[in-house]
This record gives sequence, C-alpha cells and structure tokens, in this order.
Amino acid sequence: MQYVKLIGVVATAVILFALSALADSSGRIYGKITTVDGEVLQGLIRWDKNEGNWVDIFNGNKELRTKHGDKRDRKKYRDQERSIELFGITIARTGSSWSWSGSAQSGMRFGHLRSLEVIDDDAALLTLKSGEEVELEGGSTDVGDGVREIIIEDKAEGEIELEWEDIERIDFMETDPDLVSNLGQRLYGTITVRRGDQYTGFVCWDMDELFSRDILDGNQKGRRRKVKFAKIKSIERYSSSAATVTLVNGDELLLRGTNDVDDSNNGIAVSDPGLGQVVVGWDEFDRLDFTDIPQGIPYGEFDGGRPLEGTVFTEDGDSYQGRICWDNDEEFTWEILDGNYHDVEFDIEFGLIKEIKKKSYRSSIVTVWDGRSFRLRGSNDVDEDNKGIFITTADGNETEVDWEDFDRVEFVRK
Repeated sequence: MQYVKLIGVVATAVILFALSALADSSGRIYGKITTVDGEVLQGLIRWDKNEGNWVDIFNGNKELRTKHGDKRDRKKYRDQERSIELFGITIARTGSSWSWSGSAQSGMRFGHLRSLEVIDDDAALLTLKSGEEVELEGGSTDVGDGVREIIIEDKAEGEIELEWEDIERIDFMETDPDLVSNLGQRLYGTITVRRGDQYTGFVCWDMDELFSRDILDGNQKGRRRKVKFAKIKSIERYSSSAATVTLVNGDELLLRGTNDVDDSNNGIAVSDPGLGQVVVGWDEFDRLDFTDIPQGIPYGEFDGGRPLEGTVFTEDGDSYQGRICWDNDEEFTWEILDGNYHDVEFDIEFGLIKEIKKKSYRSSIVTVWDGRSFRLRGSNDVDEDNKGIFITTADGNETEVDWEDFDRVEFVRK
C-alpha cells in the first residue's frame, strides 16, 4: 500500500512539475499600463499582434543627426572629395563636410525598455534601462495609431484590448514566471528555408499569429478549416497556393485559399535569442516544425544597452580602436543591423555581433558571437550606401572611415 501511495505522490509531483513548466511566463512582456483616463492595468502584454516576448523587436523610425560631431575635431581616413554624378552632371560632392539628415529605421528588443510614453498620435518616447531616451515615430505598426492591437491580461479585469490613443504610459517590469496566459503558450520551433538553412526561436506566423490558441485557417475540399496552433505539429509549403499542415495526432490537412497558407502570407518571423529576428517570405519558406518552448529569456537578462566598442580595420591595414558609430547612426548595443540573405530578412542586434567584414561594395559577412555567419546585402548597414564608420579613440580623437576604405570591424563583448 505504501508503494502505491509513493507512486501516486511521484505521479502527482511529475504532473505539477509539467504544469509549472508549461506555465512559465518569464519570457513574456509584462508591465503596468496607465491610460489617459488614469486607469492602471497590470499584466502580460501582447503588442501589435506579433510581439509577446522580451526578445521581440519594437520597431520605428528615429531622426538622424545631420552630421556626426564637429568636422574640426574629426580626421577623415581619406580626406578627399568625391562626386556623385547623374547623366554626366555633378549633383553632389562628398567630403569631410558631407551631411545626412532625415530619419532611419530603428528598433530594440522589448527587454531593453524601462518605459514607453505616448507623446503624439505617431510618436513615443522610450526610456531604456540604461537611462537613455529614444524617440521613435511611425515607420511600423508598433508606433502610433497604426498599432493593430494592444492586449493586456490584467490580473483583476482579465483580457483588455487597448488602442494607441488610450495609453499614456507603460512601465515594464520583471514577469512573474507562474502566470498563466489566456492566450496560451508562445509558439516556438525551427523553420527550414528552401536553401536548407534553419532558424530556431520564438515564432510569429503570418506576422500576426503568436500563441498556441491563435487560429490557422484555410480551405480543404471546399470547406473552411480553423485549427488552433496548439494542435499543429508542422506546416510545410506545398505550392505557391497551398500548405500541408500536420497535426499532433498525425492527421494531415492540405489547406489553401487564405494568407495563412499561400503566397499572400505576410511572412514567418523567428525571434532567435542569439541573433535577433529573421523574417522568411512564402517563396523561400519550406517548413516549420513546432517544438516545446524552452524557458523564456527573462527581463533581467537585458541590460538596456551600452556604447558600441571595438576595432575598425581599413583595407590598407590601419586600425582604430574605441567607441564606434556605425553608418553614422547606430552607437549602442541595443540597436539593430538589417540586411537580406537569400530572400530572408535579418534584424540583428549589434550586441550579438562579433564581426562585420566587407565582402564587396554590395555585401558584408556578419558573424554573431555563437559562430554563425551570414552574407547580407540590401541595406546601407552592409553595403556601399553606408554613411560612414566613426571611431572615437581613448584620447578623444574621432576618425571617419568610408565604406570604400573599410575592411572589417571586430566588436568587444563585455
């Protein structure tokens, strides 16, 4: 009898352990939202349908400075003037006084944020854990009236949907790992692209399905099927207009006729903790295999960023060590480098980058600290449209290295 009781106790302990693991919400976005009416809500947050974890990226545009530093204090690696010509007519000249203005795409992972304050119908003031303040406006559906939805699972009120105009301020904070979300578990798995490369991490399907209780829909033999992601084991591209969906119970469904399962799909995003984010389009997508979610990366793992530091090498063999401003724009580890690799879009956090090496005028090899390398193109972060690499050395001198002179940069990891 005692043996039977012992088995029962062990079985109960195993079940409770499993439930505890399933309930782990440490990686979910969590905070306190103060509305314009003064109401305070606190709980798990789903942002713009496609962000729910600290590793996900908050996107927007930030204003660029017109010039990096004072040119009197800056040494240009090659202080020469170059012309930009169109049909044989000189329309601009570049040199040490060349200036850049306007705005640029920016973003950071939610885990770096301390607070968000709505300052306009298309702008927000973000305060990072480091104390740095960053103003972002437009440029994505994460900022402004274009936000598709903001859901908070308030402990007292339950699930509440808010609009941008409802919010005055959000204070982010450590997540209670024992919270159970009404939305289910975050989707997690490995995506394989048609060229064979694989990316593993937190998944967002069609840029709006994020959790196990979200629905994938499609038509099967003239009938509409709605399947909860919790019941799906894998999704495989069948053609430009259809997908094979394999369920956990082994059944297979050939679905078509919606943007969940054809080439009108908005993209499959994978938030890779060691990389940043990749977005795979339908033409490049092969299959997605869902797997058990590991413990989420908690809020405390993000430091709010620090200045970029490292050594820049020129093609002539010179080197400059110090603080780095990349593309006359990115200066901190929380910032994002973007580019394309075989039709896959990359957003890589600078703090995760070990080296950037110019491959040609149109591309670079980007190596992250876990050893993976990607040849990226299609962005001024990694091609000849780069607006300059600026290095401030320990003695306070600033040097600018143009793309044509640049060889590689090796970042310091602290």
